[in-house]
Amino acid sequence: MHKILKYCKSKPIYIILAVLLQFLTLFFLVSYFSQRFFIVYYILIIFSLCVCMHIINRDSDSSSKLLWVLLIMSFPIFGGVVYLLLGNRKIPKALMVKDRQAYSDYKKYALQNIEILSDLHEDDYVLDKMTSMAWTNGYFPVYNNCLLTYFPSGEEQYQAFIQELIKAEDFIFMEFFIINKGVMWNTILQILMDKAAMGVDVRVIYDDMGCLTYLPRDYAKCLNAFGIQTHAFNPLRPQLAMAMNNRDHRKILVIDGKVAFTGGCNISDEYINTKKRFGHWKDMGCMIKGAGVEMFTISFLQIWNYQASEYTSYSRFIQNREIFSSLKNPGYIIPFSDSPTDENNTSLNMHLNMLGCAKDYCWITTPYLILDAEMISSLKLAVSNGVDVRIVVPGIPDKKMVYEVTKGNFDTLIKAGVKIYEYTPGFIHGKVCIVDDSSALVGTVNMDFRSYYQHYECGVWMHETTCLTDIKNDFEEIFKVSHEVSLEECVNTNPAVKVYRNILKVFSPIM
Repeated sequence: MHKILKYCKSKPIYIILAVLLQFLTLFFLVSYFSQRFFIVYYILIIFSLCVCMHIINRDSDSSSKLLWVLLIMSFPIFGGVVYLLLGNRKIPKALMVKDRQAYSDYKKYALQNIEILSDLHEDDYVLDKMTSMAWTNGYFPVYNNCLLTYFPSGEEQYQAFIQELIKAEDFIFMEFFIINKGVMWNTILQILMDKAAMGVDVRVIYDDMGCLTYLPRDYAKCLNAFGIQTHAFNPLRPQLAMAMNNRDHRKILVIDGKVAFTGGCNISDEYINTKKRFGHWKDMGCMIKGAGVEMFTISFLQIWNYQASEYTSYSRFIQNREIFSSLKNPGYIIPFSDSPTDENNTSLNMHLNMLGCAKDYCWITTPYLILDAEMISSLKLAVSNGVDVRIVVPGIPDKKMVYEVTKGNFDTLIKAGVKIYEYTPGFIHGKVCIVDDSSALVGTVNMDFRSYYQHYECGVWMHETTCLTDIKNDFEEIFKVSHEVSLEECVNTNPAVKVYRNILKVFSPIM
């Protein structure tokens, strides 16, 4: 009984009940006035039609347009109002302004690196194309001589976390979608507390939605009391017009401006398999050393400055590139971040460009496969160009409804020649793409609507780096323990399940 009462008093229940109450109140008011005053009824109808016209003409993915027009026309009295409150991708003005200021502030660092572009090999079509796209999409520069280390598991990345955190002397920046109490976080937290006591500038950002059921409401205050400066990104509030879709899905750890980590691994015990949830949890990530670390430092401070009362200048935390002069490593990297405050869709364009550049093969891992028409067409086109396209998804899902949408895409893709694999040991959470032994992307970007259009994401694209061999070897090991889905399996699926999946696919843009 005590646990039930505690759960009923929890923040998720409080928010759900508050929003539900507001929605029912709105429903009652709209129904009451539209039935008693014809003018109100017709105004609401006309408003819904105008909203539909706005949706059709907006610059967005066609799937979400179709969904909202369908919902509004099905409920024309309420549809326009509901879209205004919940469906309109309007970014908070403060966030928009500060993001624009952040781009302006960091652009000078990117411009300092533009001379590398003139030294690139003109006959390297892939490098030229990716560099041009990254610069156009957000002034993301290309870096050379950086050292990259690939981690094929969360366990290995976690050990590297600890080793590098212990070496911290100046600052530690951590930005994660999920932080959950357990072995992993408790070990890291102790190091952070020790470092903060030694005078190291320690800052932490976690996403309020991602940690909703894991951390207490005032956890940021608790960490601040330990000397760890902390913010919960985009805190959830019990109001109907919640801007809750724009989540901070990045995973960034920066130490002293010399070392950076990114990948799929959050701070929770299932990521290192000390806690079993969905079979064996496989995650992947990478560590960067060199001048390219500054991009992750800047990405962190962009989010930090949006929430902090006092502005933090980038210059204090950007390392002089002379300290990296001894690094002489082959290849190039483009660290990037993505934001819903612009129309660039950098994460989506990274994937589309990699598919477009592929000649021999393009292998991808993603926990979710929720695709729009543009991505499906690109995958089909790559196969028709003779590219071996393979996509690995989990064998054991963490979200069953989302997994049904994932499986609902199998039929179309397999018929086109895309090979689909299910990771038999359990749940694969890594977001990795490798093309032609020459380039790869490791980061936080899932192949779904949220990563492409709604979330803050990040990653690193790499070209001709030494760790590409490790990434390819990891894929080959994944294929050995995965099940290739056949077209026969799709055809023999229960008709009722097919109908269910098709219905869910209509609502996939909001999953």
